[in-house]
Amino acid sequence: MVREFTCIMCPLGCDLRAETGQGADGNDIIVTGNTCKKGMEYAVQEVTDPQRNIATSVLVTGGELPLASVRLTRPVPKNRIFDVMGEIRSQKLTAPVKAGQVVIADVLGLGSDVIVTKTVNAG
Repeated sequence: MVREFTCIMCPLGCDLRAETGQGADGNDIIVTGNTCKKGMEYAVQEVTDPQRNIATSVLVTGGELPLASVRLTRPVPKNRIFDVMGEIRSQKLTAPVKAGQVVIADVLGLGSDVIVTKTVNAG
């Protein structure tokens, strides 16, 4: 099977091609189009275990802003993004909130925390 990607690991944005089912045992992945090792690693991960990071916002009551930006501390499996977003959407913070504050520890047991990325002072 052949899959094509645009690499997101650096500003070059290489066009990658990953062919699976290669080699004597049929488990090899051949990557072409990468100009660095990061591109090869990205393509292999996309084929074997795609991961994504999430950046979004959470409602804040009593703050100078109505929302606080949040992100994950590490990527989660791509097929769990909607589950994680559901958990994030269920959160409501009370001002003040500080950058780095953990909103959800180990979200859904996936080993990633949801943290605030912008301080929101009380309004």
